Amino acid sequence: MTTDKETGKGTGLPNSIGVLWELRNREQRTARTGLSVERIVTAAIESADTDGLAGLSMSRVAKSLDFGTMSLYRHVSSKDELRQLMLDMAYGTPPRIDTEAGDWRAGLEQWARAFQEVFRRHPWMLEISVSGPPLEPGQLSWLECGLRTLGGTSLRPDEKLSVMMLMIGYVRNYAQLSLGVVAEDISEADLMANYGRTLAKYADPVSFPALAELLEAGVFEKSEDDFTFGLQRVLDGVEVLARIRKGEKPLS
Repeated sequence: MTTDKETGKGTGLPNSIGVLWELRNREQRTARTGLSVERIVTAAIESADTDGLAGLSMSRVAKSLDFGTMSLYRHVSSKDELRQLMLDMAYGTPPRIDTEAGDWRAGLEQWARAFQEVFRRHPWMLEISVSGPPLEPGQLSWLECGLRTLGGTSLRPDEKLSVMMLMIGYVRNYAQLSLGVVAEDISEADLMANYGRTLAKYADPVSFPALAELLEAGVFEKSEDDFTFGLQRVLDGVEVLARIRKGEKPLS
């Protein structure tokens, strides 16, 4: 039988992936101490939500659980592994989308807004680097949800995957750009207004005529929903391809 510590060996993949799948596929067996991976990760997420990722430490998590620091290492091998476990667990459960209705566009918009809310609740997630396609159960559940939403389209399987990678990237990148809103506890409109005033101070019209045009038009003083605008343009592109694959002409 493969143990938790052996799960990632020889695969080139982090050990946390095996730990997460084992958590998903079996009931938690708590030790006599009452500790479990799930309890540790939950406490770590609460700590990061309150004090940020920079304030996270094994000793702080252990103290919140009323255990010694070394007790945690019987369940989680390192702080890096803990961060990866936190990242996947914090994604939570994807939304329930009515795929029977056949409105894939409305379904993907619902998916995107729910995904955006994950980063609003846990902004520290954006500080953990992500490379490659998802393999962890929590992240795969979101991918699965999106792929099912596209199930009624005529897109090829590889195109459905590409669409979901595009959606994941769009939401995450927008959340990354908006991180200052959460960090400074100000509205997005105020953040953009501050950006515009700073830009006007340094970007002279001779060197940056296109930016000067935006400033003159008061673009940064407007409180439009940039997330929705970008999301609709992404979905417009997907709809064009979906109609082509269905043998229909794209809407003009």
